[in-house]
Parts: sequence; C-alpha cells; structure tokens
Amino acid sequence: MTPELTALTLAALLQAAQFVLYSVLGNLQAGPKAALGPRDTPIRLTGYAGRAQRALTNHFEGLILFTIAVLVVTFSDRGTAYTALCAYLYLAARILYVPAYLFGWAPWRSVIWFVGFLATVAMLILALT
Repeated sequence: MTPELTALTLAALLQAAQFVLYSVLGNLQAGPKAALGPRDTPIRLTGYAGRAQRALTNHFEGLILFTIAVLVVTFSDRGTAYTALCAYLYLAARILYVPAYLFGWAPWRSVIWFVGFLATVAMLILALT
C-alpha cells in the first residue's frame, strides 16, 4: 500500500473514532430516547457534543477532497516523498483538529484546518507536475 493510501485509511479510521466520540457525547447530552427516536425534530447539541458533531461534519467535508487527491496521486502513479509527506501532514492536522475543536483552541483550530487543506491542495498540484 502506498503511503498516501495508508494515510487515507488512517484518516477513515479517525473518522470512525470521531463518530464514536460524537455518538457517546450526543447520547449523554440528548439521552437515548432522542437518539433512538425518529428525529422528526432536529436534535441541537451544544458544548462538547455539538463541537464533536461539527468536527465530524468538517472531517466528512475535508475527507472528500483528500480522497480525490490520494486517488489522483495513486492512479496517475505520481506518488513521491513530497506527496507522502503531504498525506501524513493532512492526517496529523486532522488528528490535532479534533481536540482543537473540542477545547476551542482559537485561532489554532483554523490554523490546523488550513494546514490540512494546504497539504491536500499541494498533493493535487504535485500530481499535475
């Protein structure tokens, strides 16, 4: 497996871990009755549960572009030490993003997000060169 695909796999596992964190915090806040119900009325989570939910949503959004970057690099056989570095930089940023969001590290949460975004864009550009 290429380093980029390994980073993608680990990012997907991170997303699964984030989902578990969000689910636990959400259930603690809203209660199992709300979680198991039909959700005709949206459940608005606040505090750590709300932050975990928003961090998870953000990871879904970022993972789409990162997956495209990994696939482009992999299928075009353009993987280099730089694309591998970018992939692991993205992964590190996503790992740091979770506590940054949960604990409200301002402005570091945005800086960490931007590092991951730049690493992804750099992979796409490197695949074209």
